[in-house]
Formats: sequence, C-alpha cells, structure tokens
Amino acid sequence: MNFKRTILIFLLVALGSSASFAQEKLSKKERKAQLNESQGTRYFIEGEKNLVLDDLEKAFFYFQKAMEFSPEEPAIHYKIAEILVKANQAEKAMPYATRAAELDPENKYYSLMLAEIYTNLKQPLKAAEILEQLTADGENNQQYNLDLASIYLNTSELDKALIVLDRAEEFYGVMEPITIQKQRIYLNNNNLSKAIDEGKKLVEARPGNPAYVMNLVEILYNNNLVDQALDLVFGEIKKYPNQPELQMAAHTLLKDKGDIEVSNHHLYTAFASPDLDPEVKSKAFVSILNEIKTQEREFLLDSLETLMTSSTPENAAIYEALGERKIKEERIAEGLEYFKKSLLINPKNAKLLEQVILGSFGEDADFNELEKFTILGVDEFPQNPEFWFYDGVVKSAQKKDEEAVISLKKAIELNSNKNPQLDQVAFGSLGNSLYNLGEKEEAFQNFDKALALNPNDEQVLNNYSYFLSLEKKDLDKAKTMSDKVVKRFPDNGTFLDTHAWVLFQMQDYEGAKKFMDLAMKHEDQPSGVMLEHYGDILFHLGKKNEALSYWKKAEGTPEASDKLSQKIKEGKYHE
Repeated sequence: MNFKRTILIFLLVALGSSASFAQEKLSKKERKAQLNESQGTRYFIEGEKNLVLDDLEKAFFYFQKAMEFSPEEPAIHYKIAEILVKANQAEKAMPYATRAAELDPENKYYSLMLAEIYTNLKQPLKAAEILEQLTADGENNQQYNLDLASIYLNTSELDKALIVLDRAEEFYGVMEPITIQKQRIYLNNNNLSKAIDEGKKLVEARPGNPAYVMNLVEILYNNNLVDQALDLVFGEIKKYPNQPELQMAAHTLLKDKGDIEVSNHHLYTAFASPDLDPEVKSKAFVSILNEIKTQEREFLLDSLETLMTSSTPENAAIYEALGERKIKEERIAEGLEYFKKSLLINPKNAKLLEQVILGSFGEDADFNELEKFTILGVDEFPQNPEFWFYDGVVKSAQKKDEEAVISLKKAIELNSNKNPQLDQVAFGSLGNSLYNLGEKEEAFQNFDKALALNPNDEQVLNNYSYFLSLEKKDLDKAKTMSDKVVKRFPDNGTFLDTHAWVLFQMQDYEGAKKFMDLAMKHEDQPSGVMLEHYGDILFHLGKKNEALSYWKKAEGTPEASDKLSQKIKEGKYHE
C-alpha cells in the first residue's frame, strides 16, 4: 500500500515538473500571444452577450476591444459589420465585412453579409457577383439561386434571371413561384410558346390543382387562343368533374365564343357546388347583374340566386350580392337588410358599412338601429374619421349629446383637415350638441368654424341664428344669417320660423308675424314650437285671444316649452 502511494507521488511530481518545463519552453512572444488570445476571447464573449440583448453600443465596444487583441480574427470583423448593418450604417460596415470574407473566404455567411451590404447600398449587381460565386460551388448553396434571381429580376437582367431560375428549378423541382417568374420573362420577351410550355409543365407536375390550370388558361385567353384554352379546360373537367373552378372557366370561355346555352350550363354546375369560393359566386352574380336588363338575364339571376342560397347559405359575400340586386331594382330597404346580414357576418367591409349607414339616413330613419352600425364602424375602423362622424351625427339625433361630442371631436382630430367637407359638417353638428349641453360659447365657436369653411350652409346658419336669438345675443348677426337662409329657401317653414323668432327678439313684432304667417302657410302640420311662437307674436301685437288659441294648440306637443301651461293659465306671455 505504501509502495503504491510512493509511486503515485513520484508520478505527480514528475508530471508537474514536465508541465513546468513545457511552460518554461514558451517564449515571451508566445506567452504574449496566448494572453492576447485569451483577452480577445473574453471581450468577444461579452460582445456576443450584448448583441443578443440588442445593446448595439456595448456590443460594438467589446468587439472593438477584442479586435485590439486579435486583429486578424474574421469572426470579429463579421460581428462588427453585423452591428453596423443593424444600426443602418451599411457604408461603415463594408470594410469589416470585406475583411472578414478575405480572411476566411470559405465561410459563406461572411460572403452573404457582404452581399447584404451591397444590396443596402443599392449595388445589387455587386451582391449578385457574390451569390454567383456561392451558387457555383456545388449543391450546398443552391438555395441562394432564388435570391440571385430576384436581384436579376429587379435589375431587369431577365436573361440572367432565366438561367438562375432554371438552376433553381433543377434544385427544387417544378414550383409555382419559379414557373410564374419564368412565364413572365418569356411573355416579356414575346416568347409565348415557351410561356405556355412552362404552364403545361406545372399542370403536369401538380395534377388536380385548378389554380395552375387557371394560370395557363389566362395566358391562352389573353393571347386570343380561346380554343386551346377550352381544350385544356374540357380535358381537365373529364379528369376532375367536381372542380367548380374548371366549370367557371368553361362558362367564361364559352360565353366569349357566344355559346350562351352551354356556357350557362357550366355556370349552373359551378354555382351548385359548395366548394366554389363564395367571393367568386358573388362577383359573377354582380357581373351579370350589371349587364343590360333582359328577360333572359332575370331568369338567369333567379336561378343563380336559388343555387347560391342553397349551396352557400348565410355567407357575407352572398348576402352582399343579393343586396346589390335589390338596390339595383330600387328595393332599397330590402337591399339594406341583406347588407346588414352581410356585415353581421363580416363587419370588416368599410365600403358596405358606409353604404348601410348613408342609405339608412332619412326622414324615417331608425336611429337606434342605425347606431348599431355606426358603433360597428368605429369598432372595426377606429382610425377612420368618417365612422366617428356618422356615429356623432346619429347620437346627436338621439339627443345623446355627451356621446355625440366625443365622437365628433374624435372625427375632427382624425381627419386632421384632410377632408374640409367632413370638418365643416362635424363643426356644425358639434355646435348643436354643445349648445344642448349648455356649452354655449364653445358651441358658437364651432358654428363660426363651420361657416368659415362653408358660409352658405343653411343648417348651420339657421341653427346658429336661432340659438343666438334664444340667448338674445348678437341679434344683428342672427338676423343677417337667417335672412340669408329665407331668401334662398322661401318655402321652408322651419327656416321662416327661425327668422320670425329673431325678429321677435328684436321686438319687430309686425315683421315677425309676416314671416310666421309664411311659415304656417308652408307647414301642413306645424310643430308645437311654431304654434307657441305664433301665439307669443300675436300676444305682443295685442291679439290676446288669438294668442291663447295658438298656445292651446301647442299644448300637449313634445316641442312645447315649460312655460306654456303658465301662459295658458294666466293668459299672458312668459319668457
């Protein structure tokens, strides 16, 4: 036991001596190089850590320090170039990337970095040279052919692009993106037969895919080769009779040749399929709807409508198409109902949403129902000022003035003066709601803004002058505005009533009666406000019995003032 221990100690000592002796053999220069490498590695690791954390400034510092100790290490040059590219300093990155590729020409990532920098510096053909060298090295780098082809396509080097795309196809096999690009080049070079050959090759390589057939049909059709296109489609229909896209293609081609009966047969077959994209059905239906109205067209639309609703029930695109037909037939209410059904399924249709909102405004508008769609508009399109505007107008019509103010201000903010017409109407509506909320000065400021954009807006002129008359403020201004309106609209009872009330507040009772007589003449059913105003004017002209008669007529109407009952009870005017 002791003997073995002695041997073990001897060996350890011997090994230690040997290591010490080896260390002593290193020269001072070699020891310094070893220390530099160690220091450089430490800084490199710190640089990597900070680069991962996206702290580019610190990473750049540590890699620069690493370079002080290892100036010929390509990885350090590469990392500095990477940082500078990330910092959008491609020009500064160039010498580092170039040096990295020079120090290690076998490392493809260094070459790719250099190619990226050339691309950033808008020198794509320099980048192409590098990718050409990479792809020439054998199968390992063939995946970069697509990048190379893209460069050649973007620089209109079409012949070179074609060569590279052929190489890519040899590596990947027949693929749609490659075929499509090759077809475009051939068509650009007026080589139609080659473009057709490419299409046939894709159809054969991917049998049963109607999209590839449609691509080839489009090329044939656009080059007046309708019979060839039909032969292709009929051949594919024999193989795949249940593909509705092929039936639609046959319909289009036969219709172009004037064979309507057979064309419609294929159209019916396509529409009966639940597999045909509802958007395709919808567009085809609306396209026929826009043709000249004939008995045959109506019969066809009736048949297609039945097929659509049975094969594709409760679909947004289908409801929209049905709505279009009703609108075309001037059955507006029915059309809007179909549009609403469409929007409840797919609310992300701004055009249709706006059509529903605008189509629902009118004298008999159901603002509670309409508000559902203005809210839908601001929810789905919160950056669209129009929907905030519509929402504000609808809320204002319902006397939801606090909410109306929020929506209208948001509309103005988002509009940012881009649409002066929207601003103008929004300022006017905002003025109405602010006045109702008691914010009178702000209301008047908004009316002024509206009139600055359109001095002839009759609604703003009328409301502004009426509110000023209620406040007995700026009555001359109110009179000027209302006078302008009644001259343009001499038969409008509401505008005549406003002008009469302005004159009443100016104590021109005879003038007020003159315009109120006209207002009453042009209204079949005068509002409670007009009846009460007429009574007030008559009272001030000394016609108390007639005044009392009109006050009683106004009694019970929703527009009557809270002073009306007191006027009737006491038989005299109260403000």
